[in-house]
Amino acid sequence: MSEVTDFIALDVETANADFGSICSIGLVHFRAGEVFKSLTILVDPEDDFDPVNIGIHGIRPEDVAGKPTMARVFPVISTALQDTAIVHHSPFDRTALARAAGKYGTGGLPCTWLDSLQVARRTWTGLRDDGGYGLANLARAFGIHFKHHDAAEDARAAGLVLLRAISEGGVTLQQWVDELGYESTATSKPLRRTRPSYATKCAQSGAATGPLAGETILFTGALQIPRAEAARAAAGAGCDVVDSISRKVTILVVGDQDLRFTRGQEKSSKHRKAEEMITRGHAMKIVGETDFMAMVSG
Repeated sequence: MSEVTDFIALDVETANADFGSICSIGLVHFRAGEVFKSLTILVDPEDDFDPVNIGIHGIRPEDVAGKPTMARVFPVISTALQDTAIVHHSPFDRTALARAAGKYGTGGLPCTWLDSLQVARRTWTGLRDDGGYGLANLARAFGIHFKHHDAAEDARAAGLVLLRAISEGGVTLQQWVDELGYESTATSKPLRRTRPSYATKCAQSGAATGPLAGETILFTGALQIPRAEAARAAAGAGCDVVDSISRKVTILVVGDQDLRFTRGQEKSSKHRKAEEMITRGHAMKIVGETDFMAMVSG
């Protein structure tokens, strides 16, 4: 990559709350501070589509019928992303690709990841109490026009946020990579305990730094690790942990079993409320325990 502004921005969309259920990938190549190429890849996730996710990105099962699976997509994008800085907004995209790599046994992508959300937090500290660092709020603040939850559009917006941070903050791309970059990994399943852990009070403040700094997290359902242990892991990764649903929540963690078997069955009140908030436009991710553990482990 060039000295300052040659990188690829990436975003993914998923069919359901399982991070490995990728149904769309957006790639935008920035060269010399400008958009050079843009590509959207539709993917067959080989999984069910949740109506909540369809409502977010508009991709339906028929749209991906006959499209390649991630097993075929990984070798193609691996070549394109080799030895490149990959810009993404929040840990979701990096974790989703790691989970899909674990699912198909393809190995991690040969690249370094840079989270534009963490760059934004360090560049514009005043936005913490002025809408936060979600992509939609940053786009509004900086006059970036894009179609949210279209993978290529989200990737382009993330890249533009990074370029603005480089321009205003006087920190080069390489300096940001050196400070915040992650090497690629492939994650499948975390170590588990056998007895589920149910609700317990675990509210606490997150560390000032970490891959999830600035996020607010809530747990619901039965977890395979003790709830208090999950809360400590979240706080260590930078999350503020809360015990009740509100507009402050940006991540809802649902026990894997509950996530898989609540389709068409009774969901927790927190889960239902979160889905209602998402349909009204609130920026929140519903994730399973396995995906949560992958995110906090970096």
